[in-house]
Amino acid sequence: MNFPLYIARRYVFAKKSHNAINIIAAISILGIAVGTLAFIIILSVFNGFDLVVRELFNSFYADIEVVPKEGKVFVMDEKTLEEIRNLDQVVAVSSIVEENALLVYGDRQTISTVRGVSSNYDVVTGIDTMLGDGQFILYNQTTPQAFVGRGIKYMLNIEPEFVENLKIIVPHRTEKIQYDPNRALNTKRIRPAGYFVSQPEIEVKYVLVPLDFAQSLFDYSNEISALEIRLNPRYNAARSQKMIEEIVGDAYKVKNRIQQNELLYKTMKSEKWAIFFILAFILLVASFNVVGTLTMLIIEKKNDIETLRHLGTNLVTIRRTFLLEGLIVSFLGAVAGLILGSIICLVQQEFGIVKLQNAESFVIDAYPVKIMITDILMVLIIVSGIGYFASWYPIRFITRKYLTA
Repeated sequence: MNFPLYIARRYVFAKKSHNAINIIAAISILGIAVGTLAFIIILSVFNGFDLVVRELFNSFYADIEVVPKEGKVFVMDEKTLEEIRNLDQVVAVSSIVEENALLVYGDRQTISTVRGVSSNYDVVTGIDTMLGDGQFILYNQTTPQAFVGRGIKYMLNIEPEFVENLKIIVPHRTEKIQYDPNRALNTKRIRPAGYFVSQPEIEVKYVLVPLDFAQSLFDYSNEISALEIRLNPRYNAARSQKMIEEIVGDAYKVKNRIQQNELLYKTMKSEKWAIFFILAFILLVASFNVVGTLTMLIIEKKNDIETLRHLGTNLVTIRRTFLLEGLIVSFLGAVAGLILGSIICLVQQEFGIVKLQNAESFVIDAYPVKIMITDILMVLIIVSGIGYFASWYPIRFITRKYLTA
């Protein structure tokens, strides 16, 4: 067996002559264990929220969006559209047109974005999985129907079971300024058939209506704002995006989900790194107990160390012994924290014991949790690194002061 490791194990697990050192060693392990436990739980909860947010955005936004580089709307020629539809990678294509509008319901009103969508919009996106009630049907026989975000539903006090229609008002796009302001406005009414649940910024922004209804409302004929495309998951998404870019040409931007919500994904990534560094700092503070443990142990074992030196053990081997002890203490704390933290996360994941406050306003009622192997490995590396440096300095300093004479 490796001699320094053997001695380090004896010092960690054997009884020490002073009870205070036992207590400090136990506190060191406990401090690192608690820090590691907090590390893995908080990262796992953040991963859970990250997954929920991504699923909500992924349900509302399509795999691929094609928009013009210049202007708000465009007319896609049928040949290009057919080429896109005929790709093996493409499952479905939906046309989109959207503009801001004033919504009026009863005595309440608000500004929102009216999004006209094709009848297969539920195939291109996961909107049908987000409905608070009802089915995603844009036409009830010949009557157009609207689906509002939950935030708009609350702001306007919309009740889908009532017969009152939602009034949508926009300026005429082609009309010149008139003395009569009513003639400068285009007003249409539509029945709100249901609402959808998503991220708050989506819920308070969008109203979904049939494409032809929106085109008529906004004074468009064949113009659209975007093409949304659902891809076959069996194919490589990046390669599929590249093929669509080649078909539509340089006049269009072809965006994947991340590019459609670039700021969101960058913000979430930055938040995770910020949390990571804050927790790493907490672990660094907890590792100061290791410094105290090793300092007192070296002082207590001064006579033993002198004996080893007289038997021919060099200073490097002695330092390596105490360094290994510091690493063992850090490792024991890390493993204990990871095991306990993982158990807590798995229990929360399975039973949802810790509930969210005001859960009725969100899509889940308990804190979401997702354990990632990469996080566990990263935590082990961080704890090992902190344990090494927390052990190295006191060993160098104390051994130089007491043992080099």
